[in-house]
Amino acid sequence: MPIRQLSETMINQIAAGEVIERPASVVKELVENALDAGASRVEVVTAGGGLNLIRVTDDGSGISEPELALAIARHCTSKLTEDINDIRSLGFRGEALPSIGSVSRLSIRSRPATSDSAAEIGIEGGRVLPVKPAAANRGTTVEVRDLFFATPARLKFMKGERAESSATSDVVKRIAIAFPAVRFTLAGSDRSTLELPATDDSTQGSLRRVAQVMGADFPDNSIAIEAMREGVHLTGHVSIPSFTRANALQQYAYVNGRPVRDKLIAGAIRGAFADVLPRDRHAVTVLFLTLDPGIVDVNVHPAKADVRFRDPGLVRGLIVGSIRQALADAGIRAATTGAAGMMAAFRPGAASYGHGGPANGHRSYEASYHASGPAGFDPARSPHRPLDMGFESFDQRGLRENEQAAFDTGPLASADARAGQSEAAETLLGAVLGAARAQVHENYIVAQTKDSLIIVDQHAAHERLVYEALKNALHSRAVPSQMLLLPEIVDLPEEDAERLAMHSETLARFGLGIERFGPGAVAVRETPSMLGETNVQQLVRDLADEIADNDTVDTLKERLDKIAATMACHGSVRSGRLLKAEEMNALLRQMEATPGSGTCNHGRPTYIELKLADIERLFGRR
Repeated sequence: MPIRQLSETMINQIAAGEVIERPASVVKELVENALDAGASRVEVVTAGGGLNLIRVTDDGSGISEPELALAIARHCTSKLTEDINDIRSLGFRGEALPSIGSVSRLSIRSRPATSDSAAEIGIEGGRVLPVKPAAANRGTTVEVRDLFFATPARLKFMKGERAESSATSDVVKRIAIAFPAVRFTLAGSDRSTLELPATDDSTQGSLRRVAQVMGADFPDNSIAIEAMREGVHLTGHVSIPSFTRANALQQYAYVNGRPVRDKLIAGAIRGAFADVLPRDRHAVTVLFLTLDPGIVDVNVHPAKADVRFRDPGLVRGLIVGSIRQALADAGIRAATTGAAGMMAAFRPGAASYGHGGPANGHRSYEASYHASGPAGFDPARSPHRPLDMGFESFDQRGLRENEQAAFDTGPLASADARAGQSEAAETLLGAVLGAARAQVHENYIVAQTKDSLIIVDQHAAHERLVYEALKNALHSRAVPSQMLLLPEIVDLPEEDAERLAMHSETLARFGLGIERFGPGAVAVRETPSMLGETNVQQLVRDLADEIADNDTVDTLKERLDKIAATMACHGSVRSGRLLKAEEMNALLRQMEATPGSGTCNHGRPTYIELKLADIERLFGRR
């Protein structure tokens, strides 16, 4: 077949295959155009999951009538100067509108702020319709109907209406977080209306917008992040370790205001929380990176979802270090969701007590009262009788002195007295974890502060304390190593061997002694003694892969930390051990002084806090 020039429509449809993956991609491009136009209000309406209709309306600067024809032509844009490395807008290629118009029925109606009249232009499957006068408010309305009607094969790859609607919601929410001063509305016949009122660009305004998108629990369970290193500014919020999700969908990252799903940033977040989260749980994060546009390349992905940093090690180190420092500075905090779960468990009717009467509540009481009448009230049938004890009248039983005597076990000191033998309890009530009052089930410490009740899992708490002590001892000096009787030769691609050699000094500090052995191999002479007998070949290859991906040697550090975690688990206070009041209070004070002690090595919470106000609500006092 001879080489020939493709038609303009075919070129646009090929571009649409890269840029317009699904209805959510169309919404992303159109909303970004609205924001680049300076809009303070963006309204999105969809139908049929976005395949039947997408309408985006804004109050931005608008497009003048002479420029409408240029707006739908390829590679025509108002956002890019002559310098491709100085990109300060969300869009810049000038491909979105002609690509969308080549696979749908597209219309653009716009009126600039300086004009008294509006104009409209349309495209149907790549065929441009003439410009005509229209009626419109200031701003622009872009309407997309029958998406992919010109390329019906693409429709076979679309998911259901609900899935496409959900993807569109996620796109709007992800963009809205970066623009708190803009009001967003998402509505349509295929969804419930989502309204995100405008706040402002301050830190608190940004946090209020995050709460609108991610829920009111996040601000109460998050830590502020702010750090600067070599011209890269990091701000945002991350969840405390005890506030997690089952997936990483609520990890939002932005580079110069652009939402991205970058592998390096995701890996850095994972590394920062590696010590404090279970394997199957994920932190909730909103991170904003601000840096010179010249040191980040946003033109490496058709949909601009990925970016490439000139110094990825700097960015990763900034994210990991800032999050870990913030977690350490925040001290010990319990997630408010833990208290909510406890409240739900304590509410009347939440538990089954193994008796046949009604669970609880005024209605059942009133029913039994009115059925029998005040004079004929039968205590044996009352839903509020003592559980599983039967009923006898006082005439039959009297006070049953013998049974009452079982409660008179002698002069037993109260929990308050036991907990306050070494220190005045009043002094400890002001501490974060308060004063120990009792130990129940030989595993849980009950403590009291001035305004809350705290329950501590003694094994999980002590496990974290021992683990942190082992880690500090491990990383404060060179890790002891063991010499191999015969060096292990590991064959690798030459570039991997070179990368390992460049990190040999760092690896030596962790007890792994390596050196080059010819162009495509390394010789391992020492391994960390903590690892015992290990698969040296696999360890070195894993390290080479990680250095290639992230330019770090965290794999070895994580293996050593995992051993320390195992040692901590076996060396900590076991469940079932009775503790004296002094030991319980000492454990609480150590928890307060240890970073990350709100969760154990496996990511489980070490304590739950129930505020006095919540307790009073349980008893109907509030």
